[in-house]
Amino acid sequence: MTLYVIETLIKILLVVLVFSALAGFATYVERRILAKFQRRIGPNLVGPFGVLQILADGIKLFTKEDIVPSGANEIIFRIAPVITAATAFIAMAPIPFFPEFEAFGMVIRPIISDINVGILFVLGVGAAGIYGPLLAGISANSKYSILGAARAAVQLLSFEVVSGLSLLAPIILVGSLSLIDINNYQSGGIASWLIFSQPIAFLLFLFAGYAELNRTPFDLLEHEAEVVAGFATEYSGMRWGMFFIGEYASMISLSFLVSILFLGGFNPLGFIPGGIAIVLKVMFFIFLFMWARAAYPHVRPDQLMGLCWRVLFPLALLNVLVTGFVNLGGN
Repeated sequence: MTLYVIETLIKILLVVLVFSALAGFATYVERRILAKFQRRIGPNLVGPFGVLQILADGIKLFTKEDIVPSGANEIIFRIAPVITAATAFIAMAPIPFFPEFEAFGMVIRPIISDINVGILFVLGVGAAGIYGPLLAGISANSKYSILGAARAAVQLLSFEVVSGLSLLAPIILVGSLSLIDINNYQSGGIASWLIFSQPIAFLLFLFAGYAELNRTPFDLLEHEAEVVAGFATEYSGMRWGMFFIGEYASMISLSFLVSILFLGGFNPLGFIPGGIAIVLKVMFFIFLFMWARAAYPHVRPDQLMGLCWRVLFPLALLNVLVTGFVNLGGN
């Protein structure tokens, strides 16, 4: 029991440290990719190829003054960024990042907790993340922040419905809510990947997940094209950085989720070992998210909500019904 607790604590520490570092590195990669797409310069002065720009940004975040606006609810204002970062990391608990491997005579399972309702846990904790931007906007005593909080409530709650419904159809086929079971269901090679039997569910989950990430062009919560920054208008320093880390950590974990749910997870891909295969899949989706940010203009709130409730929601319901009838007919 003691060994299990120590092992779990080590895994938690590694996940937090590794994904925090990856979030910082992802900002550098994104700047370089956006520069290539949009014919800009990008980071190129601080260190070779601008790599040390990450360190410069970190120093700036840690040393910048932490300001609390007058009239703000100080306790909630300070807690809100912690909620965003914490939920992003807690949602990673049931995600199997890599296949099992042996080290120092021990079998290592790269998952914090293999619970039998893994998908529900991820969706539930991800939905709780709405309290971060919501409380941040309400507590800041700023009309711009509260408008960002209202956008957060509308956008995140709407697309949570679509992401949840989109996963019902794959769950009907697999018969389990465990992410490891879903991964093992696709162990028969590329032909067994769920993206081929559930292409609509794949697209719906990808669209909904992208919208929930608050990424351009769906960044209505913190609209970078506006003068203010939505719910984060009054934040500075490391508290603003925690929102930032939470966003990138969620982007990486979503890439892992999509890879496990629809693209065979960490099963070997031909001659490519499973661990390398899932890393390649995750890197592809991260690049896809950055590509979308570089290529597409912002959408209006009414366009985004129209897409959610008039297109994605009916498609998700229809896909669940068709999958259910086909599955019953096959049995």
